[in-house]
Amino acid sequence: MKRKLILLIPVIILGLGIASMFILSAMKSDQPKRMMQQRSKTVDAEIVDLRSIPVHINAFGRVTSSQPIQLYSEVAGIILNGDIPFQPAQSFSRSDLILKIDDRQARLALNSAKSDLLTALATVLPEIKTDFPDEYNIWQGYFNNCGFDKKLKPLPETHSQKVKLFLSRFNVHKIYFSIRDLEIRLEKHYFYAPFDGSIVSTSLRTGSTARIGNLLGEIINLEQMEVEVQVPVVDVQLIDANGSVKLTSTEMPGQWTGRISRIGKVIDSRTQSVQVFISVDKHQKFPQFEGVFLEADIPGKSIDNAFSIPRKAVYNERNVYLVSNGKLEYREVRVAREETESIIINGGLENGDTLVVEMLQGIAPGTPAEALLISSGLENSK
Repeated sequence: MKRKLILLIPVIILGLGIASMFILSAMKSDQPKRMMQQRSKTVDAEIVDLRSIPVHINAFGRVTSSQPIQLYSEVAGIILNGDIPFQPAQSFSRSDLILKIDDRQARLALNSAKSDLLTALATVLPEIKTDFPDEYNIWQGYFNNCGFDKKLKPLPETHSQKVKLFLSRFNVHKIYFSIRDLEIRLEKHYFYAPFDGSIVSTSLRTGSTARIGNLLGEIINLEQMEVEVQVPVVDVQLIDANGSVKLTSTEMPGQWTGRISRIGKVIDSRTQSVQVFISVDKHQKFPQFEGVFLEADIPGKSIDNAFSIPRKAVYNERNVYLVSNGKLEYREVRVAREETESIIINGGLENGDTLVVEMLQGIAPGTPAEALLISSGLENSK
């Protein structure tokens, strides 16, 4: 009995302690909870001022000659040097003789035909003198001016049918036209530069024999350089074809201006872009190197009732944050155009709205906010 009493004493004490704890806990009054206050966030912002914003289209391309020419031989013969060495990278000036092809046989054939013409005229002149003395001096003067070292002049015109019969009887017209054909053929032995340019490549060199149809080489016009760029289809309609284009290069110093010379009508199916050609203004000191990589800043048409903001201030491609009534508001807008560093919005904003222009992370709509107007440097809460 005594032993059982000893074992029950600790159990009783433990039970009394637990009961006391519950009683004291129930008697304790609840303390009021402290409310968490959200701190206001200061954000960079601008006041929306809708206006007409001109578009700028950035494109990249390389300088090319507007007039590359391939030289083909229309006659046969040995290639001879002209005024300059016929070699790649050789520059030339307008009217320089780039190269020539041996013309000895062509000259002999031409002079032989001139001899036939002189013989025919010498035969018909006595007939004209007898029957048409009024026209004799004209034809005698033409006969005297015919020479083997100068180009043949056009035959004198006559309205007399009998004179024409005399000329036809001795094949004067036929011989004349054969001479003109031989003169044209002789000119094809000479390649004169039609502009200031450079030789790009040569398929045959001096001393080689050219045959009819052989490619001799390629030259380019350095007086008329242009830049070929690829412009996305969505931007082509915005191009201001009358505006001045700014050109810059990372490969060489300087800035140049140009004009849109033509816009392609075919869309590249791979890149969904259109070719645009920019002619460089002639009065500038433009680098005459074909293949130079340039960036073109092309002026575009204006977008009305628009506002431009940094790219970082747009979320999910069509949403922005505003500060309204002291809190952040998340609003959907209409994007008119995305540029390199900014985005032009022309829908969803009103004049006077306070637009956040910095990137916000981990911030939810409704968060208290104060706008720091970066345009004026003044704080303004809405």
